[in-house]
Amino acid sequence: MDSTHPTRGPLRRLVRNWISLAGAVIAIGSFFAFLLLFSLDIFAEHGNPYMGILAYVVSPLFLGLGALLIVVGAWLKFRQEHRVQPGALAGILTIDLLRPRDRKILGFFVMCSVGFLFVTAVGSYQTYQYTESVQFCGKACHLPMDPEFVTSQHSPHARVDCVACHVGSGASAYLKTKISGMRQLYHLAMKDFPRPIHLNPDKLRPARETCEQCHWPQKFTGGFEHTFRHFLADEKNTPFSVRLLMNVGGGDPLRGPVGGIHWHMNLANKIEYIAADDQQRVIPWVRHTDAKGVVTEYRNSEFKGDLSKLTVHTMDCIDCHNRPSHNFLSPNEAVDIALANGRIDSKIPWVKSKVVKVLVQPYATGEEAAQKIDTTLRADYPNTPSVDKLIAEVQSIYKVNFFPEMKADWRSYPDHLSHKEWDGCFRCHDGKHKTGDGKSSIKADDCKSCHLILAQGGDEEILKLNAKGLDFMHVDAEYSDFSCAECHTGATPK
Repeated sequence: MDSTHPTRGPLRRLVRNWISLAGAVIAIGSFFAFLLLFSLDIFAEHGNPYMGILAYVVSPLFLGLGALLIVVGAWLKFRQEHRVQPGALAGILTIDLLRPRDRKILGFFVMCSVGFLFVTAVGSYQTYQYTESVQFCGKACHLPMDPEFVTSQHSPHARVDCVACHVGSGASAYLKTKISGMRQLYHLAMKDFPRPIHLNPDKLRPARETCEQCHWPQKFTGGFEHTFRHFLADEKNTPFSVRLLMNVGGGDPLRGPVGGIHWHMNLANKIEYIAADDQQRVIPWVRHTDAKGVVTEYRNSEFKGDLSKLTVHTMDCIDCHNRPSHNFLSPNEAVDIALANGRIDSKIPWVKSKVVKVLVQPYATGEEAAQKIDTTLRADYPNTPSVDKLIAEVQSIYKVNFFPEMKADWRSYPDHLSHKEWDGCFRCHDGKHKTGDGKSSIKADDCKSCHLILAQGGDEEILKLNAKGLDFMHVDAEYSDFSCAECHTGATPK
């Protein structure tokens, strides 16, 4: 140490200590980490909302820590000088390379500094790669995102990265995702996030920026066959299936006839609507503009709203396909699938009814649900050899579809794709939406316009195909004018 050089600047003198130098290394490393993360985020193929946390929260925190160490080192040096003698100069840090001790100290400091900068660079890049992963999106905010993460792993889009759909492109989307990421971090720290979490449909990215990267209106789909296998809630768990030819149709007249379900996405038409609630369960007003520019408005009798003060939405793919990756199966649907695939033995008496009943009971946590499912089913079937297999399957169904800590299950998120357990199609096609003169409505009078029933009934009847199509039979009664969702709640076996 050298106590000379009294003419050197006071600031330069005060920061010449090991603490301040260490703080300077941390600050420099954090600054370059910020530049690296910022560059990766700018030039990445997909934006990432969590990069806002790393680049604009974590890196500045370490930068602030480095600056704080510089100040602390200078303050301690100032205190040291005044303890020696007010106004006197304490020893100023100097390095004499001729002294072995100084060379060792300097060498150790340089090695640590280089190591810190290297770890910062590599760590920043690896952290960026991790934030791009589905695991990070689902696990970083474990409690609030657990329902979305688990359901996405059991969806058709399980291999699609979260950021491919949830992050936009362009400067506006870039700014929004950064702000959103930091806001989510705040709410996670405060633990004041809503339960369940709902996404405002007005803030969803349009399908042309997400879905249409793989699916597009010009792609003519035609029809496909699908068999819905159900089991009644009786003692024998009687099977009752419906074999449908889904008339998906197409929306591009250049690639096939426009019709079927995808008529709604016909490029020559434009369909607009007004939703009365955030989840778009109630649609009181619809406007259709055809290829010739003819406009037809439909509204139900209760709609008295002023169009100039309401948000008019243009129909998009996600207005029907609103749960493409995060679908919570209802108890009825989940148990039907397990019965159809043999994971639950349909020969166990009343098993459909009893399993649905135990699934819908209120539980505070997943652990409590698993324990009570075990206790209840063992009490219901004390002499059934396969009760262990039954319990394991029911617990698995609960684990991937029910999240009591977040109050999330099928009741929390309506599925607009069909019309069995939610109004779905009947939000508009209910016969109550009429033109101003009341002469025309958009009721789906002919079910065959969307699907053709090829066969229905038990195991034998489902193999007897009818090319002309059958009229829908409600188990043992003819179809009448009613809303399916009024009875099919998803938890009451029908």
